[in-house]
Amino acid sequence: MYKTVKFGGSSLADATQFQKVRNIILSDDERRFVVVSAPGKRYKGDDKITDLLYECQRLAQSGSPFDHVFGRISRRYCSIRDKLGLHVDLESELEDIEHLIENGASADYAASRGEYLNALLMADYLGFPFVDASELICFHDDGTYDDETTQARARALKKYDRAVIPGFYGKRRDGSLRTFSRGGSDITGSIVARATDATLYENWTDVDGFLMADPRIVPDAKVIDVVTYSELRELSYMGATVLHEDSIFPVRKARIPINVRNTNRPEGKGTMIVPDVMSKPDRVCPLTGVAGSRGFTVVTLQKDNMNSEPGFAYRLLGIFCKHGVSVETMPCGIDTMSIVAADAQLKGKLDAIYHDIMAECVPDTVEIASCIALIATVGIGMVRSRGTAARIFTALSDADVNVRVIDQGSSEMNIIIGVEQRDFERAIEAIYRKFE
Repeated sequence: MYKTVKFGGSSLADATQFQKVRNIILSDDERRFVVVSAPGKRYKGDDKITDLLYECQRLAQSGSPFDHVFGRISRRYCSIRDKLGLHVDLESELEDIEHLIENGASADYAASRGEYLNALLMADYLGFPFVDASELICFHDDGTYDDETTQARARALKKYDRAVIPGFYGKRRDGSLRTFSRGGSDITGSIVARATDATLYENWTDVDGFLMADPRIVPDAKVIDVVTYSELRELSYMGATVLHEDSIFPVRKARIPINVRNTNRPEGKGTMIVPDVMSKPDRVCPLTGVAGSRGFTVVTLQKDNMNSEPGFAYRLLGIFCKHGVSVETMPCGIDTMSIVAADAQLKGKLDAIYHDIMAECVPDTVEIASCIALIATVGIGMVRSRGTAARIFTALSDADVNVRVIDQGSSEMNIIIGVEQRDFERAIEAIYRKFE
């Protein structure tokens, strides 16, 4: 029985954190495959190594000197090595990296070196083999992830009893390095867990697990003990960001649970992420969590007998597709239909979209409401619990929050509401308090 463990940047920010990580790994013989991020912030105002590497590449690309920034990177890694008494030849590695950045290396290459160097240090510290992620993880030449080839290559890990693998990057078919989006080491960990048939994927970070609400809004929010993959996807999409949202897919296919735990409080159980509701114990509270995001616009069309007009929704959605705008949700009635989209997607396009709607859909009226926040109230238990929606809207009414959008997913696991942005935090707290 093997476990894959992934440690984030804050867990590996300095030599002291390395020591904590080593103790965690060696305390359980089942922790065999280790995925590491680049060093994160050591304190408020500190820099993440990945950000410094991106800055080096940016400066080099513009023809500006970057040695002062690269020097900070070098000192950080050498400090970890020297304090731990390791023997990795960092000087040669750093010299090669600096030379390649100076001579036009890509931003993906530069950023990937943060994980690469940290993995070299961790492998030496643990006495585990180092396996480069570029030999395991494959991307198509257009930069999209190649799952089929990756799984074939990653099976090579089975010949190892233990290994350390850098997160965040892989290799295109043409041999060039490619990174996932920020936080992508979570995805690497998930890929490694599936490839090694892990019984558990432990994701170690600097929080005790997933909280039922954003602690910046609800400081005493409780940790979620158990959450399903589906619930987590809903919460992550709406702003709960402990894990990279795409990290779920590889382990979900293999039905491998994920355990999110705190490197600084290893005695805590954290949050267990399980494949389905059958793996989740019954809860007294039907609510798993509440999360939300600001920055949305609602475009509402009214047209008499809209419901009897074939292709109306098709034409409307086609307009947003034509302008490259993703739709968040689409509540509707007999004679009304609303499209909710992110302001970032609509930027510079709203006038053209309005013009096309008037020309192609010929509505009686179009109303555009901006400064909207979306809040998702998530819980598989909600489908079996009477009065959940009533509790949500009573809480909002008592908090004097006006609801602009209501949409319940077909799975009945998620109720999405839209409120004015000024009411966002008050709404989140009101819903949480109603169910705590």
